[in-house]
Amino acid sequence: MADLLVTGGAGFIGANFVRHWRRAHPADAIVVLDALTYAGNPTNLADLDGVDLVVGDIRDTALVERLLVERGIDRLIHFAAESHVDRSIAGPDAFVETNIMGTHSLLKAARAAWLDRGTGRPHRFHNVSTDEVFGSLAPEAPPATEASPFAPNSPYAASKAAADHLVRAYHRTYGLDAVTSFCSNNYGPYQFPEKLIPLFLLNALHGLPLPLYGDGRNVRDWLHVEDHCRGLEAALLHGAAGESYALGGGEEQDNIRLAQSLCAGLDALFADRPELARRFPDAPPARGRATAALLHFVADRPGHDRRYALATDKARDRLGFAPRRRLADGLAQSIAWYVEAEAWWRPLRAAA
Repeated sequence: MADLLVTGGAGFIGANFVRHWRRAHPADAIVVLDALTYAGNPTNLADLDGVDLVVGDIRDTALVERLLVERGIDRLIHFAAESHVDRSIAGPDAFVETNIMGTHSLLKAARAAWLDRGTGRPHRFHNVSTDEVFGSLAPEAPPATEASPFAPNSPYAASKAAADHLVRAYHRTYGLDAVTSFCSNNYGPYQFPEKLIPLFLLNALHGLPLPLYGDGRNVRDWLHVEDHCRGLEAALLHGAAGESYALGGGEEQDNIRLAQSLCAGLDALFADRPELARRFPDAPPARGRATAALLHFVADRPGHDRRYALATDKARDRLGFAPRRRLADGLAQSIAWYVEAEAWWRPLRAAA
């Protein structure tokens, strides 16, 4: 019988979490519920045993309730979301439907399966949120904490904040055992190529422009996805019901500096591995040029938040969480991974 349901488990963070859980808890069976929209990729899980992929929509309350009851699932971790800010600006309806209505559907199913049926079984609903719900921080402001007021500035962030409020309400009103975690910008393997790091790396390999919004000085706090997964595991297993935990990377960097680091890292990798010039002949280092020559500035997006950052004191003190991977090391590993994962990303670029 399965005892863990992972929504959105074929996406970037979800798939990395499934992989982490499989390594850390090999005896557990895992059910992944994913609608396999553009960012959900079944190949992210294809090499794993003991993972049952169910293709379905989190808004299908009856399906979720049936999975929880019939498969004896007592833990649910919720990743499924529309998450790209640019897409939320162009089409906010999908974000309201998936992030708000979808989360409410899951909560209704969890309440029906775990509370209304009167089984009395211990359970846990883990809601995975984002630092964007806290809005933009001033340059000298301290990092946001779990007690910081919500101030979302994009349709994406607003939809996630609404979902977080629903999770809190189901805990307070119905007694659902629920926790929420907030994370800073993730990076690492299997990230869909619309996000900054894989977008820049893959564009660079093809000699395409690397577009920086505005002046490139927007600051983000970066957290390697594997560190995030360790924090998620700790919160899922040991977090207190009704509490929230900020899982930050402690690695603030503005976008232009991050982009320059990616460019320099790719140049260094090409210098160390001359065969890459044959595989990627359009990449600037294959032609004796610096990758940074591809960087250019484009018009800023509407409502672009200037800075995000999270304080991790509570997660450190109560969960023992602390990131292990420094950004410089994580970027080098990510560059190497994407260069070697050509069979993974080529179909995604072809379908874009």
